[in-house]
Amino acid sequence: MSVTSTPETPGPEADPLDTSLTDVASDLIGSGQEGGVLDQAKAYLQRIRSGDMGALPAVGGLVVLAILFTALSPYFLTERNFANLLTQAATLVMLAMALVFVILLGEIDLSAGVTSGVAMSLFVVLADPGGINMNWVLALIIALLSGVAIGTFIGFFVARVGIPSFVVTLGLFLGFQGLQLIIIGDGGLYRIQQSQILAIQNNNLPDWAGWVMLAVILLVSLGTSMVDRRRRARAGVPNRTIALMWIRLGIILVIGGVVIFLLNQNRGTPFVAVSGVPIVVPITLFILWLGTFVLDRTKFGRYIYAVGGNAEAARRAGIKVIGIKWIAFICCSTLAVVSGIFSASKVGSVDAAFGRDIVLSGVAAAVVGGVSLFGGRGRLIHGAVGALVIAVITNGLGLLNLPGGVNFLVTGGVLILAATVDAVSRVRAGGSLIRT
Repeated sequence: MSVTSTPETPGPEADPLDTSLTDVASDLIGSGQEGGVLDQAKAYLQRIRSGDMGALPAVGGLVVLAILFTALSPYFLTERNFANLLTQAATLVMLAMALVFVILLGEIDLSAGVTSGVAMSLFVVLADPGGINMNWVLALIIALLSGVAIGTFIGFFVARVGIPSFVVTLGLFLGFQGLQLIIIGDGGLYRIQQSQILAIQNNNLPDWAGWVMLAVILLVSLGTSMVDRRRRARAGVPNRTIALMWIRLGIILVIGGVVIFLLNQNRGTPFVAVSGVPIVVPITLFILWLGTFVLDRTKFGRYIYAVGGNAEAARRAGIKVIGIKWIAFICCSTLAVVSGIFSASKVGSVDAAFGRDIVLSGVAAAVVGGVSLFGGRGRLIHGAVGALVIAVITNGLGLLNLPGGVNFLVTGGVLILAATVDAVSRVRAGGSLIRT
């Protein structure tokens, strides 16, 4: 039997299958041992010793890599490279978050990259001023809806028909490359003409807007924490010490303040000043918050973890496993299209090979960040952290002018190490390496 993992912060409403206040309270806890700061620290260390390390290895690796590349290259820790790193990572961060939805189920979507390729091919062809010349907003909506349609298609064959997701999405990975050729044409290339799309990756917020963004993040985090504490109190569940909430807000304030301060420095030329938070950053953070809210605070999110931990047990408990898988694949494909929008904005064009090579990097990012390939364990932030690790490796090795082959070797080694940590920690936590 495999062990079902629950997210740190569960949903606000009671599960319809619950039959007692005790069950409601157990849903609301989801945070392990209660007590003071010292008690929480001891409980966290105990979870690490038992194998539940979460994103800790990825965060540690990110810190080590940052220190290493800072020592090896004088250009790594500069304002310009820091901003470039965030924009370069945005596409992979979004794709990794998309894949988390299906990896939590123990499934895979190898077609996520080419799904974004098909969607963006539709967008550029429909919005081309020299062709159909459709309003770009409408064309973008159609592109996003194509992601929904593709996710629905995958979900039908995986959840309803019962074909393994690897087979279905591998078939689409091959087939969609042909569909892109049909839409765009062999050797065709369309440039992004819409300034609004190009601005996502190439323009920045005003300096003051970055501080407003940080204030909003702090207020949302504070409000969410206070609401959670009130709900736990109403359910008769002990709250963690409030000091932990202030510590978390302090960490967000310090890290966020340093990041925004660096991004607000002039990274342009003496004649053209460039500063501010890239527009893609608040968009990514909003989607990260929204997805985390869905997984942590809704029944759908709890059911994803339950199905990923043990699909048969979830089915016997009354969870509609087919519907959960279906919606998860829709979420994955739709967010993959958003990843494609980021990529098209960065590159400035779409061709018939768009999105073909990124999906495996997305899977690697999720695993490196701490999302279990066995299902039932992981969060969206883990996928984002894993994507940052891979982006730092690519960026740092590029600054050192090392061959591209070294990048693949290092990334592959990091992925194997992360998968090994996942497997070992699962066994130490009492789980199994065999899907049930």
